[in-house]
Amino acid sequence: MASRNDQSSSPVLTLREVAQLLNVHVNTARRWGDSGVIRAYRVGPRGDRRFSREDVVSILKRKN
Repeated sequence: MASRNDQSSSPVLTLREVAQLLNVHVNTARRWGDSGVIRAYRVGPRGDRRFSREDVVSILKRKN
């Protein structure tokens, strides 16, 4: 398992990490995941959202 300091190489991102990278509010990132703007994967018994780093990079490239 990756440590907290090794997040930059992780292939998956948390909701908070996605929001920070895309410079949007956490609720916006959550809504984008729910509406399909960005693909969200539900994991664990709580259904936490995880996002592919590749998907986020793709969105960042489109913004520029």
